Amino acid sequence: MYRVVLPVGLDEQRTRKAVSVIESLPGEPDALEVVALNVFKEFDVTDEGGRVSSADFYDEDAFPGRTEAALESLEEAGATVVKRREHGDPAEKILEVAADVDADTIVICGRHRSPTGKALFGSVTQSVLLSADCPVVITTE
Repeated sequence: MYRVVLPVGLDEQRTRKAVSVIESLPGEPDALEVVALNVFKEFDVTDEGGRVSSADFYDEDAFPGRTEAALESLEEAGATVVKRREHGDPAEKILEVAADVDADTIVICGRHRSPTGKALFGSVTQSVLLSADCPVVITTE
């Protein structure tokens, strides 16, 4: 079984682009397991009204419905799709899950960002690419 970790978010178009890359991988679809991973980004905010934490809003079962159609195309082709939702730092969780499932590759759709945007806000794609223990395939929107 060839395992692919596919980080997914709320952007259906980005998910579809990553799925098309997975569909183009060599081999038979029935020998493919795709771990569709959605990470709810961890945050803590404090102001005069009190403290708000992402843990207060995290729902383990709230997998983004917008990705369903793209994932269904993989299942229809014969691939096994496992949906997984995590809470924490997106790059760290992607790498942890890839290690946990012994992924053969990570397929991620990066966003177009300016160098300033990357410096100020970081880049999940860049962090995953630089730290992954397996090959990373990047497509862009």
